[in-house]
Amino acid sequence: MRGTLYTLGISLSGIILGSILGLIIGFGNMSKRWYLRWPMQGYIHLFRGTPLFLQILIVHFGVVVMVIGKTDAIVAAITALALNAAAYTAEIYRAGIQSIDRGQSEAAYSLGMTKSKVMRYVVLPQAIKRMIPAFGNEFIVLIKDSSLVAVIAAPELMYWAKSANAQYTRIWEPYLAAAAIYLVLTYSLHRLLIYLERKM
Repeated sequence: MRGTLYTLGISLSGIILGSILGLIIGFGNMSKRWYLRWPMQGYIHLFRGTPLFLQILIVHFGVVVMVIGKTDAIVAAITALALNAAAYTAEIYRAGIQSIDRGQSEAAYSLGMTKSKVMRYVVLPQAIKRMIPAFGNEFIVLIKDSSLVAVIAAPELMYWAKSANAQYTRIWEPYLAAAAIYLVLTYSLHRLLIYLERKM
């Protein structure tokens, strides 16, 4: 159960930080200025084009050590998942915003609204509704992908399943228990997303 709580905490932290960073990257990716757009596109291609497992190892043994001077599995896990999620959420933001008809923005401009107000009051409220399914899918994927941080000894669900396997030399019980918990977590989130979609 402790591992399950760590899995939820790591995944939730990763998606929140990833969503914030993804919003910045998404707006940068839609910028008309090439010096803003190209780095953001490079970031998206880099993190979507390389394995998350490799990103976790680089962040844990390289980035975290360089920044805080020592390895920290929890910090590395959250950082790696957030950086990875940011690349995907940036594309979710871009697709959601660009799906809103340009006529609505033009009508808002004709009423004297500024660009920031148009985005805040006209575009984003509609786009967010359309983004909910994609964000939900990304969170579900992130919960499952968090199992990869067991390789750097982050004490989440999969780490304790492996520890139980090693300590008791049992295969079925710990891994099937972990599978059942992951299934409960992802299915519960799936039902919550369906509820949110209907409400909105």
